[in-house]
Amino acid sequence: MNKKRSNRHMLLPALRLLVVPAVAAAVLAGSVAEAAEPYVYPKQGQSKDQMEKDKYSCYQWAKGESGFDPMKAPTATAAAPTKKGGAVRGAAGGAALGAAVGAIAGDAGKGAAIGAASGGIVGGVRKRRSESEQEAYQQQQSASYDKGRGEYDRAWSACLEGKGYTVK
Repeated sequence: MNKKRSNRHMLLPALRLLVVPAVAAAVLAGSVAEAAEPYVYPKQGQSKDQMEKDKYSCYQWAKGESGFDPMKAPTATAAAPTKKGGAVRGAAGGAALGAAVGAIAGDAGKGAAIGAASGGIVGGVRKRRSESEQEAYQQQQSASYDKGRGEYDRAWSACLEGKGYTVK
């Protein structure tokens, strides 16, 4: 019985470490999404029920016009570039190649050292290039999402304004 209590005692702090950040992230994400939601005011005295119907009707129309659905989870428009390189991986490959070349030349240890150094440099360069490609990919995906969302928002606002609402 004592063992069960100590296991539970150890499990609770671990769960808190996982659950608390997840809940905080969900709350923040929700508040960011809510902050971006425009205000809709019924200029012609439309009821709350009518306004909800009109908002949904405009959602459907704007989705069709823009090709963007804000209720759908974002998807990648292209495959992400693969991660490449790394100083350690490059050094290991360079050391193996250097040892082989060095063995032929008569000094495998010296060849391995030279190969490890040059392989580490090449691996580091490949890693930095790969990181730049990853960053460019993420920026492109974000720009693509922002463009689609902007087109949807314009269409949705135009629809609601056409139905007699002020949208800000």
